[in-house]
Amino acid sequence: MTGRGYERIAFVASGADDAREARATLNTLYDGVPVDQADVVVALGGDGMMLLTLHDVMGRNVPIYGMNRGSVGFLMNDYREEGLRERLAAAERTVIHPLTMRARDRDNKVHVAKAINEVALWRETYQAAKFRIEVDGKPRMPELICDGVLLATPAGSTAYNLSAHGPLLPLASPLLALTPISPFRPRRWRGALLPDRAAVAIDVLEPEKRPVAAVADNIEFRDVKRVEIALDRKTNLVMLHDAGHGLDERILAEQFGW
Repeated sequence: MTGRGYERIAFVASGADDAREARATLNTLYDGVPVDQADVVVALGGDGMMLLTLHDVMGRNVPIYGMNRGSVGFLMNDYREEGLRERLAAAERTVIHPLTMRARDRDNKVHVAKAINEVALWRETYQAAKFRIEVDGKPRMPELICDGVLLATPAGSTAYNLSAHGPLLPLASPLLALTPISPFRPRRWRGALLPDRAAVAIDVLEPEKRPVAAVADNIEFRDVKRVEIALDRKTNLVMLHDAGHGLDERILAEQFGW
C-alpha cells in the first residue's frame, strides 16, 4: 500500500555524528518542522532510533520513515538526501501494533509499558530463572528453567528473538513468538508460536532466590514476580519503506541469507 504526499516533515536524529549532520542538512533542504506539527517524521540513525521514535509518537498516528545513519538499520531505508518527498509519496505503509506489558513486582506494585519488538524476562543474578507459563489462563508449562524468556511481535522477530534462535514471522502473520533464552529444562524446548490474540502470563518461581527483570523493548522493571502480556490492537504504529523494500521483503530475504 503506497502513501500520499507529505508536506510537513520533521527530522529527528540519534546522537551519532552522521545522524546529527544529516538532520541539519535535511532540515535545510526540506524546511523541517517540529514533530508536533509534522505530517511525517523522518528518523535518522539505526534500528534503536526507529524504535525510540515509534515510542515517542505512539498514539498520534504519525507515520515514521527511517533512513540509516547507524550500524544495523534493518528497519531503515537507505540514506539519500535527494528526492525525499517523492520517496515518501511512493512509500509502502506498514501498520504494526505494540504489546502491553503489566509487570507486578515483589512489593505488589504494577508497572505498565509498551513494547514494539518484544517483552523479555531475564535473570538478574548468576542463578538461572524459573518460570511458569500460562496462555489464556490455562497453564502450559509448569516449570521452565532458563536465562530468560521473551514474547516477540512479527516486527520484533528479527531482533533478540532471532538471536535466541526464535522463528522469523512474516509481518502480516497473526502470530507471536514465545522463545526461551538458553533453556536448561526442558532442554529441547524451542518455544511456541501463539495466536496474536493470546494473553500470556509468566510467573516467576522463587523470585527472592532467583530475581528476574522484565523489559519492554528498553523499559526495564526489576524484581518482578508476574508479567502479563497482550497485543494492543487499538494502537496503530505506521512505518514507511521504499517500494519493494518493505519489512515483509526483508524478513523473507533474511530467511534465505547466508
